[in-house]
Amino acid sequence: MSFTRRKFVIGMGTVMFFSVPGQNLLANTKNAKAVRYAMIHDESLCNGCNLCARACRKTNNVPEQGSRLSIAHIPVSDNENETQYHFFRHSCQHCENAPCIDVCPTGASWRDERGIVRVEQSSCIGCSYCIGACPYQVRYLNPHTKVADKCDFCVESRLVKGFAPICVNACPEHALIFGREDSPKIQSWLKENNYYEYQLKGAGKPHLYRRFGQHLIKKENV
Repeated sequence: MSFTRRKFVIGMGTVMFFSVPGQNLLANTKNAKAVRYAMIHDESLCNGCNLCARACRKTNNVPEQGSRLSIAHIPVSDNENETQYHFFRHSCQHCENAPCIDVCPTGASWRDERGIVRVEQSSCIGCSYCIGACPYQVRYLNPHTKVADKCDFCVESRLVKGFAPICVNACPEHALIFGREDSPKIQSWLKENNYYEYQLKGAGKPHLYRRFGQHLIKKENV
């Protein structure tokens, strides 16, 4: 999936929420005691290396034609010696009121008790309705299994074993933070940092939080 600055800016102009330090992120949760996991991408720390995506591909057996995760390099400004980039995580946001769940005819797309949007492989018929319904375009049809796939926070490969998603472990800059949304670690970060949520029309509140950041890269290093 390729990104351009124009495509990203168009999306930004749809709906984007910035944080108010100290706000209660669980205020709209129906069950305040529900376990919900969230991911934080600190763009100010991310160097765009895409090691997270490579680790994801290997750990989750993602075929060459598909992608669960990528870091888009969006050019913001350009001059003779350097280009300024915005490194943007492109993956499922595990949003509330997820349209991919609503359109699935078999119930294969579903949300588990941790708030993770998942795909039940045994129920998926490969109709691609969920792929077309996702406004973020973060799903793909596996050409080998004919089953829809996406980021699920490595729930089966790692989370059920007590490990964080592989992208978190692989990041050399510690730009990714993962955990229960109501945990002290996540809540402390959200209260202490100005973050934003990238939300497109047709989808509910994301559970991927982002701290804005841009990076100047000398052209000989691009």
